[in-house]
Amino acid sequence: MGIRAVRVLVYLLAFLIGAYAVIQYGFFKPQDAGLVSIKLRNPDFHLEPWVYVMYVHIITGVLALIIGPFQLFLSKAGTTRLKWHRLMGYLYVISISISGLVNMYLSFFATGGWIAGLGFFTLDVLWVAFTWMSVYKISRKDNHAHREWMLRSYALTFAAVTLRLLLPVLILLFHGNFIPAYQMVAWMSWVVNLVIVEVMIRSRHHHRKG
Repeated sequence: MGIRAVRVLVYLLAFLIGAYAVIQYGFFKPQDAGLVSIKLRNPDFHLEPWVYVMYVHIITGVLALIIGPFQLFLSKAGTTRLKWHRLMGYLYVISISISGLVNMYLSFFATGGWIAGLGFFTLDVLWVAFTWMSVYKISRKDNHAHREWMLRSYALTFAAVTLRLLLPVLILLFHGNFIPAYQMVAWMSWVVNLVIVEVMIRSRHHHRKG
């Protein structure tokens, strides 16, 4: 699969998952969502205020997921493109900063207990850290490093997509047991993305040296 085909696939999956989240939580009751219905089986779980924090996570997370793919295109030469790149970049960073912080709260209530919670908490810390590292690099006029850290940042943003792709497969592998599958996907959904992006970055370094 060529680079262009990969980009198209990333755009498509980002939009589909973003649309799914908006429709699921914007047009239907949150109790109807599969993950929420599982949480409600626990008598110690209270829908409020958790659900309001969840809405903040969805809005900011979807914004980051949709904005990310456009940033690569808008970063190319041209005054107008660069202006939009900066404006959308600000929105991307703000969205992740907010989403990352509220997600840390949500991680304490993760389905699958502390194993899943730790996976999501680690994701959130790295997500915010990588994004702001990219901001720091561009403030130092290091465009190359800025681009690489943004790739790592979006790899973590894209975990929202990877989670939904891997979870059905893992449920099958665990013979229909949701909890162990969810515990594993809480880590795999972002570790896999980071490994792929890091291989891409290292490969580019190798080609430049060659």
